[in-house]
Amino acid sequence: MKRSPVIGLSALSLAISAHALAAPQTIEEVLVTADFRETTLTELAASATVIDADTINDRGAKHLAEILNTAPNVNFSAGASRGRFFQIRGIGERSQFVEPVNPSVGLLVDGIDLTGLGGAATTLDINQVEILRGPQGTTYGANALAGLINMVSAAPTEEFSGEVAATIGNYNSYNSSVVLSGPMTDTLGWRVALEQNTSDGYQDNAYLGVDDNANIDEQTARAKLRWQPADATTLDITGLYVNVDNGYDGFSLDNTRTTLSDQPGHDRIETLAGSARLQTGLSDKVNLVALLSHAQSDTEYGYDEDWAYTDICVDFTCIYDGYNSFDNYQRDIDNTTADLRLVSSTQAGELGWVAGVYYRDQNEDLARQYTYLASDFGSNFSAESTAVYGELDIPLATQLTLVTGLRYEERSASYSDSDGVSFEPSDDMLGGKVALEYRLQEGQLLYALASRGYKAGGFNSNSDIPANDREYQPEFLWNYELGGKFTSQDGTYSSRVAFFYQDRDEVQTKQSLVQNIEGENCPCRFVDYTTNAAAGTAYGLEAEINWQLSDALSVFTSLGLLRSEFNDFASYAHSGANDETGEPYDLSGHDLPHAPRYQFTVGGEYFFTDHLYARLEVEGKDSFYFSSRHEAQSEAYELINARIGYTAERWEVALWGRNLSDEDTLVRGFGSFGNDPRKGYATEPYSQYGEPRVLGVSAKVRF
Repeated sequence: MKRSPVIGLSALSLAISAHALAAPQTIEEVLVTADFRETTLTELAASATVIDADTINDRGAKHLAEILNTAPNVNFSAGASRGRFFQIRGIGERSQFVEPVNPSVGLLVDGIDLTGLGGAATTLDINQVEILRGPQGTTYGANALAGLINMVSAAPTEEFSGEVAATIGNYNSYNSSVVLSGPMTDTLGWRVALEQNTSDGYQDNAYLGVDDNANIDEQTARAKLRWQPADATTLDITGLYVNVDNGYDGFSLDNTRTTLSDQPGHDRIETLAGSARLQTGLSDKVNLVALLSHAQSDTEYGYDEDWAYTDICVDFTCIYDGYNSFDNYQRDIDNTTADLRLVSSTQAGELGWVAGVYYRDQNEDLARQYTYLASDFGSNFSAESTAVYGELDIPLATQLTLVTGLRYEERSASYSDSDGVSFEPSDDMLGGKVALEYRLQEGQLLYALASRGYKAGGFNSNSDIPANDREYQPEFLWNYELGGKFTSQDGTYSSRVAFFYQDRDEVQTKQSLVQNIEGENCPCRFVDYTTNAAAGTAYGLEAEINWQLSDALSVFTSLGLLRSEFNDFASYAHSGANDETGEPYDLSGHDLPHAPRYQFTVGGEYFFTDHLYARLEVEGKDSFYFSSRHEAQSEAYELINARIGYTAERWEVALWGRNLSDEDTLVRGFGSFGNDPRKGYATEPYSQYGEPRVLGVSAKVRF
């Protein structure tokens, strides 16, 4: 039984045996659902990657962060049990503590807005992950300045079917799942998926003598109903429940995977969410699309701030006495969205249009317990966004189309906290795009795109932050892109390439004040805040190739090149700034954080028989800065991932591994303070490690 070829990664030089070059299959067509109209990946005039279910399965991935490295110029930041925050082309948040965050990268799961809740992005029954790079200023507005990640789960089937799967791996890892799907009536279908995922994690705690201080404990449940009373009408109702109760003990004073914390932290999310999407034809020329979603999430994130135990200076020689503190954040988040649009139903060469309205209501309550606060801290944040948008597709010639889009959004927010601080910011923002699309022939597209995205402004609540940094302005981004998408006439080869240049104004960047807890030297507390840098630019390339060389062999490669920098940014919060003289640190020309200059994936999949297959891939990433307030960096790496399996019509078994060479990767880092009393709190870099070598055996039965 042949599986569909890998989609959304792509190509490379492998040694190919002669018999593998005969009678290749065609590459399966991929549909992208994140745009106004469902369209094929080769017809979408934007830089996008689609990661399909086979790729998720081959990697043994249970969370979005375990597959993101396959997409060019996409990165993530941890500082928790999972990659919680995402960056596209070097733009995106890296952490959240006291203040609400205005995300730069949107996250949708079956139409449910989970932006800012990346820890809940489990991959159970996900059919594909669509990553749109560049501002989605017309389509999604303020939460997609850098791009959008759209996760789409599998649809109900016309006949009853199911799948039971289990995985056993190192680090005491276990996963089990079941998926059932089928029809209720001729017009109503259903699908249910359940999963339990557990692991001891990749850290040890020498003080407590345990190896599960960074454990994984995640449950996911999805349910779908699809009602199709007529050919032109479809109603999809989706329910989602995610319960994450993971440990978090990510940083070690010795920069190893062995910690000394006496109070290991936690990273918890409980999300109950749902969405309803209606698409119906009002006439032969006009479709109505209505989407309503709601997500209620309770999160708790806490960590041992000193990364040590109370009596560390009894067991070790310390220059300064140690301190002991714990920081804990509980958030209750409610998010409701409504989107109503009219979409023309047009043929090629005809005028096309979209007109819509959008509403988003967000409420967030925070309770913080911190050792050095006299009493618990609480805050309430709410924000309402309304938008009107439209798009017009104007045929200029048989093969040439002009696409224009515009979105106007108003956002008003309200914030108050237990310190008596209150803000009521409001912003009016405008985004859009202009694109020229030239279709050489079927499956071949050239395009030129200029798009404008935006992100709302905000505030910093802590009174220790300088007055001129208490509020910050909206950020705007102009994206200019030239791209091409090509598919061979026999359907065995496809490639996508995009060159881009991005110009950012009023860049929102995270800074931090380092304040002494006792005396003139650390131990220290850290006050994070956001400010506007003057400007920033980025340019680069994204390329992907899929090649089905034969029925037996497919190869794939992807490449992302990125050069990003701040312009005219004098930082007073950088560790290199001189507090005594008041001289700032010049970050002009400095790379943006979490913006590696290159990323790549290269690999192939080969069927030795109709049932026995193997997949091998190498992924790599350049070093990158962790923050704009210090010079600590990750290290460049190359990882080897592989899978060998046997698949039949009704069952499959496979042995797989990620990071087979056991390379050290870094997913979060600090470099502007010291936290070790044994060294007198001397400033040094600290890093959180990504996953080491991970091995597993998976089996599934289909019926």
